[in-house]
Amino acid sequence: MNMYQFTKSLVWTTLKPIYRFDIRGLEHFPKTGGVLICSNHIDALDPPVVGITAPRPVHFMAKEELFNMPILKPLLPKLNAFPVKRGLSDREALRKALALLKNGDVMGLFPEGTRSKDGKLGKGFSGAGFFALKGEADVVPCAIIGPYKPFKPLKVVYGEPILMQPYRDRKASADEVTLIIMNHIQKLLDANKS
Repeated sequence: MNMYQFTKSLVWTTLKPIYRFDIRGLEHFPKTGGVLICSNHIDALDPPVVGITAPRPVHFMAKEELFNMPILKPLLPKLNAFPVKRGLSDREALRKALALLKNGDVMGLFPEGTRSKDGKLGKGFSGAGFFALKGEADVVPCAIIGPYKPFKPLKVVYGEPILMQPYRDRKASADEVTLIIMNHIQKLLDANKS
């Protein structure tokens, strides 16, 4: 068992008794090929929750400052995280993300860029559309439906993949594709509220 699998198992064992996970839509998740998971963002626990509920290992960009912390610096790369400079055009992080997707890996992304303060889905940044179009991967929308309260159900819903090739063929813009992705996430939120 590698560090990723060990940590996934440890986090699952820790969180499962606290949050009654209701995971839906795993049958939609592609078994092979590059996948970009795009999820809403309501809590700091969202990345580990996507990581433990997705059926394949997930890579995440993490803010560069975390890699400067002595405890996290050696651990984060083993957990499939790689650094990104926030607020800048970080070419190295962009190249790394695109290479992962083109290599058939899974990457997790929160298009809103930051946690929602009111729980409602915010505007997505065009980076989601950029990675979806350039990464040779399809998009799996994901909705996390809280709140994160101990012993209350926490829904994690994976939608059907959004096939990107038609958008690449007609040279759709990153903004247009981001809007389409956000609409899919909103539909999942609306359909699974109750």
